[in-house]
Amino acid sequence: MEVIINFFENIPSAYRTIILVSGLMFFWILEGLIPVFQPKKTRLTHAGLNLFFTLTTILVNFCFAWIIVLTCDWSKTNHFGLLYAVNMPSWLMLIIGVLLLDLIGAYLIHFLEHKIRIMWVFHLIHHTDTEVDVTTANRHHPGESVFRFVFTFLAVLITGSPIWIFMFYQTISAALSQFNHANIHLPKKIDTLISWIIVSPDMHKVHHHYVQPYSDSNYGNIFSIWDRLFGTFMKVNDTKKIVYGVDTHLNRTENSHILNLLKIPFQPYRPPVGTKNEKDLNI
Repeated sequence: MEVIINFFENIPSAYRTIILVSGLMFFWILEGLIPVFQPKKTRLTHAGLNLFFTLTTILVNFCFAWIIVLTCDWSKTNHFGLLYAVNMPSWLMLIIGVLLLDLIGAYLIHFLEHKIRIMWVFHLIHHTDTEVDVTTANRHHPGESVFRFVFTFLAVLITGSPIWIFMFYQTISAALSQFNHANIHLPKKIDTLISWIIVSPDMHKVHHHYVQPYSDSNYGNIFSIWDRLFGTFMKVNDTKKIVYGVDTHLNRTENSHILNLLKIPFQPYRPPVGTKNEKDLNI
């Protein structure tokens, strides 16, 4: 455990960048070998748009990073937070810490983004992608990145997470987000087995179906336990039939312009239509 603690406590920014880019390239290559669907436009064109939002996400997180560092240090010094409620070995603190950070900093904020309109109008930029792949993982409006930071901060404060646990969580979270958004086809049995522990590609594909109630399910990022525990888990028989996007913004031209995507939260609200066909629930 000391090796893990020392590494993530002092992990250089360059290492984090290398891990992020390596994961992106790894799944990008896999998408070319075992895709679920063939893209209707060039992968580079699609990636260019999403990488713009990846950069804005990184920029927002960078601007607020000092708050997380100070909070981690303060919690450790004052033994404040759930992780200090009882004495526990480092390995157990890591497991519980990552679980709670994922619950508050990923599942909870994601759930609320689908329930609170002011959050949804920013989050739906993520759902406007009609060709979901690994680059979709960080397709977030800068406004949404701020919402997500607030909940990440709350997660760190409530748990009392030391910086090494937070950095470990961030690394795993980024990698799993790339994995479950990737346009890769895994054997059904393997995907199903994986989905009992972590969010698998097929499980998350359901969340990106263009209509409710599909889009209001499978909110998890790392662990699938939260969706199963809180009744938001949904499964479909054939994920190849899923139509990606969001029913209020299906115009591909409209969704391919950065400026328009940035302006969507400030445009007139478009209420979701939702599925009208019960047969669709058996796809």
